[in-house]
Formats: sequence, structure tokens, C-alpha cells
Amino acid sequence: MTKHSSSPSGNRAVFSTRFAAVATTVGSAVGLGNIWRFPYEAGVHGGGAFLICYLAFVMLIGVPVLCAEFCMGRATRSNIVGAYSRLKAGKPGLFAGLLGVVSSLLILSFYSVVAGWTVEYSLASLTGALDFSAADPMGHDRFAVLTGGWRSTLWTLLFLGCNFAIMLGGVTKGIERMSNVLMPVLFLLLILFCVNSFTLSGWRQGVAFIFSPDFSKVNPSMLLGAMGQAFFSLSLGLGGMMTYASYFSKTTRLARTAVTTAVLDSAVAILAGVIIFPAVFTFNLSPEAGPTLVFEVLPYVFSQLPAGRMWATLFFILLFLASLTSTVSMSEIAIAYFSEERRMSRRKATLTCALIAGAGALLCALSFGPAAGFKVCGMTMFNLFDYVASNISLPLGGFICSVFVGWKLRSPFLNRYLQPVTPLTRAYTGYLGFCMRWVCPTAIFLIFLNSIGIL
Repeated sequence: MTKHSSSPSGNRAVFSTRFAAVATTVGSAVGLGNIWRFPYEAGVHGGGAFLICYLAFVMLIGVPVLCAEFCMGRATRSNIVGAYSRLKAGKPGLFAGLLGVVSSLLILSFYSVVAGWTVEYSLASLTGALDFSAADPMGHDRFAVLTGGWRSTLWTLLFLGCNFAIMLGGVTKGIERMSNVLMPVLFLLLILFCVNSFTLSGWRQGVAFIFSPDFSKVNPSMLLGAMGQAFFSLSLGLGGMMTYASYFSKTTRLARTAVTTAVLDSAVAILAGVIIFPAVFTFNLSPEAGPTLVFEVLPYVFSQLPAGRMWATLFFILLFLASLTSTVSMSEIAIAYFSEERRMSRRKATLTCALIAGAGALLCALSFGPAAGFKVCGMTMFNLFDYVASNISLPLGGFICSVFVGWKLRSPFLNRYLQPVTPLTRAYTGYLGFCMRWVCPTAIFLIFLNSIGIL
């Protein structure tokens, strides 16, 4: 394991290869948002036109904020709180840093519940207990049985155990090794499912739906949905990318890694659409089925296919892998903060985060069982954690990051860390600086207003 001596804590781990750097950042970005949320958003907003707008916003919002986080991580070799502190961001920076740490724990809490469902569904598919072959394709009753009560708690804690077992291995022996193995497996499974989709009778309609744009579908609601998908899909605003970038080697090219991460993250979303929409059209289901596509509609689809149990099992294993790579990055945000700013050992910081996330996850899991009636502001704990983190914290964190880098640090900072400096790099940093100063804050503010229901 290589080290970097400029870390505030002395010796700091560095990812050993460029492949590891890309695999970990893509793993952080790729999650249920790609496989679950993107097909839902595309389905609601008409398919192809949404895809084009989404890709445009990835370049206008996603890549610039990603570069901002990368540069802050490279410059400071620190966690999110330490990065803002060392770059003299003042109280707004301290707020953004602490907000990122708290939000990562909130997301880890409720996200682990959904990830626990993927474990439950994988085992139920493998054993044949997942029977969605009845006439009702939505399967609401079966979903409630599989995810309700204390069962959800068991699978949530099992998933968190897997997550923190990896984190105890540290950056190179834990995170890097996991990403090097799981990300190729995840892409292999995606390609396998895409090949299977082309054997379905509705593959032409499904592919046409996602790749043939109907620009009459473009409206403010669709644009806001595309903005939100581009922003949330890359896990921006939390400091996960900033933390991972602090482990990059000096030879890692940040601009290239940012674009590669954005391209591969978008590729996963598109592949998910290629998997889901041919099945939707084959079985005359609605492409606007929403989040129920993953846990209620698709099990019904698999039950109609030859070797359906195998396909269902592989699909939920795919979701499990995507969930695990994302939650590992969420964990590292808080672990890096506790170990560097609070001077804890790696082991103690990991166990501390495990206890906090475990307590939060229990509250969220019980929202689907014994504590379903306990609500705050009319929301269960699961919905409350989701709302606060996703609708408020992430947009605020992304807004502060883009404004800080765009207006205070500006292009000289970007030129210094987006090496090597060439005329093309300078033009690129000029584009990034413009986006960070004007496009990103405006778009993220609109995303925020839309998230809280004002737009």
C-alpha cells in the first residue's frame, strides 16, 4: 500500500492504480438511483427526450461539481470537513462539511433498509419463495410480507454488517479490493440482462421508447426531473467524491477521471433502461410504474420468463452490488471525518459509524413494521431521513461546493489541480468555472425548490 505524507493524519492511503480510482468513484456514483430512479424518471417523462436532457445536465452540472469535489480532495488530502477548513471556507464551509457527514449517516440509515430488501429478494428468488406469478403484477401484498415487520430489520442489519466488514479493511484492503472485483461483475451482469432483453418480443418498443426522443415531452417538469437525476445520480453534495479524491495518486488525472466517472455512471442508467423497458412493453405494463418497477413489477416479469428464478436472483444480486458500492462511500465520508478530525483510530471510527448508522437503520426499518404509526411532521422515520438528506442536504451541499470553488477559488485553483495544464485544459477549466459560478448554483437551487415542493 502506497502512502502520502501530506495527510493531516500523517500517512494517508492512496489508491494503487488508475483503475482502482475509477472503480471506486464509479462505485460511489452507481447505486439504486441508476437502476431504480432513472427508469422511473424516464418512464414518467417520455423516454428519449428525457435521456437527452439528462445527459446534457450531466455535462453542465454533474461534471463541474464532480471536478470541484475532486480538486478540493486532491488539494487538501483530507475529509470533507478538513478540506473546507484547510481551504479557508469559513463558517459556510464548516456547515457544508458537517452537513455532508450527518447526511451520509442519514442516507446510510434509510438506504440500508432498501439494500436489505435486495438481500431478502435475492434469497427468496433463489429458494423459490418469491412467487409473483399471480395475475396481479404489482404484488403489493407480497411486497409487504417480504419487507415488513422484524424481517426488514434483520436484512438491514445483515447488509450493514457486510458494509462495515469491508470498511474495517481500510482504503486499499477494503474499499479498493471490493471495487476492483464488484464493479466489473456489476457491468457484466448489466450486459447479460441487456442481452436477455433483446430476446423479448417488446424489445423494439422498449428501445425506441428510450432512444427515440419526442421533444413534445419537454416541459419544466421534465427538465427539473432531468436536472435532479443528473445531480443525485453522481452522489454529489455529500463529500464522498471529495474524500475518494483525497486518496488519488499524484498521477491520477482529475478531469479525465471525472468525465470517465460521469460516462460510466450514465451508461449504467441507460443499460438499466434497456433492461427494464423491453420487459415493460413485452408484458403490457406501464413505463410510468415508478419505484414499484424494481420490487413489484419486475419480479412478476421474471416469473413469466424461462429460468425466471435465475434471472430474478441475478437481478437482485445486481441491486445488492450497486447498493454495497454506494453505501461504502457513504460510510467512508463519516469514517474519514472521525479518524482525521476527531483523531480516532480507523477501527474505532468504523465502529462508531456502525453504531450510529445501525441505530438509524433500525428506526427506518421499523417504519415498515412495529413503528409504522410513529411519525414526525407526518412522515415515518424512513421518509423523514430520506426527505431531509435527499431533498435538503444534498442540494445545499452541492450549492455551497460549486459557489465556493467557482467564486472564491476560481480558475487558477482548477488549473493547478486539473493537471497537466495545456491550452485545452485552460479552455476546459474556463468552461468548468463558468458552470460552477452560474449554471450549477442556478440549477441546484431549482432542484432544491422542486425537491421541497415549491416548483
